[in-house]
Amino acid sequence: MNTTNDFVDRSYQQHTLANSFTCTGSGLHSGKNTVLSVLPGEVNTGIVFIRKDVQGVRSEIQASWKNIKEHRFSICVSNAFGVQVNTIEHIMAALYACDIDNAKILIDGPEIPFMDGSADIFVSLINQVGVLKQNAQRHAIIVKKPVSITTGDKFAAILPSPISWIEVESEPNFGETDTNAFTAPIHRKIFEDQLASARVVIFSEQLNILRKRGLLLGGTIKNSVLVDNGKVMNKEGLRFPDEYIRHELVNCIGDISLLGARLIGQFTTVHTDHAINQALIKKLHNEKEAWEYSTVKKSQAYWAQILKNRNADSPLVQNFMSRLDLSAL
Repeated sequence: MNTTNDFVDRSYQQHTLANSFTCTGSGLHSGKNTVLSVLPGEVNTGIVFIRKDVQGVRSEIQASWKNIKEHRFSICVSNAFGVQVNTIEHIMAALYACDIDNAKILIDGPEIPFMDGSADIFVSLINQVGVLKQNAQRHAIIVKKPVSITTGDKFAAILPSPISWIEVESEPNFGETDTNAFTAPIHRKIFEDQLASARVVIFSEQLNILRKRGLLLGGTIKNSVLVDNGKVMNKEGLRFPDEYIRHELVNCIGDISLLGARLIGQFTTVHTDHAINQALIKKLHNEKEAWEYSTVKKSQAYWAQILKNRNADSPLVQNFMSRLDLSAL
């Protein structure tokens, strides 16, 4: 898979699950066991969390950047009644990468099961039940102008691109072979094969500090990679030499999923965390001239016209000429 034809999103229709699935596990921060069930959703409803332990309309929380409650160590969404669901990034990344637009997520507590610390189990469960095409156009946000934000040593940007693309650079500070950058299209096959199984990394020097703040109470060596003084403590070692940075991409895709539409653009970040990612998404929404709310089908027509009339001196075009087969659009 190395041509534009492989990566251009031609799934013009919305999708949901063909059937439901259920899993059980403990939360990373609370340490409490919860039961999670994911059901098919109706067209144009998006991803909706439903707290089974809360009565009536108070139980529903839309998965949207507008409902972000906390976003430093995990993504937490909250509704107008203050009802929350925490640590949603892995299930959201899996649904987004597997092309699920509409689903209901039922949970009997305030935190998503953390499973093995990756998105891999969620991807496997989605594949088991299958994906169903729906009779409605898939919504898209077409990025037309760059939008960026800088906070200290952190940087994030969303750039125009005919391909949904992501690149992350960071400093893992461990492992002799661990690289500090990864770039790839946001594509189901790449997510499944190269990103989904990457686990969260926890540094021993952070552990006691965060637990005193009521965080990482459910973190164990079975659901995370523990690094102590630069050494990986897990007996099985790393799943990838650059597992840290690959998991950062999963987290970023979880943030992107809260746009509520497919991102037709490039997401770039340095020293990423959920806070700067969500600040960037908020800034994008506020800069109305930088994007257009449309459909995936129309986004392809938009880019096809740009590339048909491309100017060799255009920085926008030059950015992709070197790595993509633009003739495929």
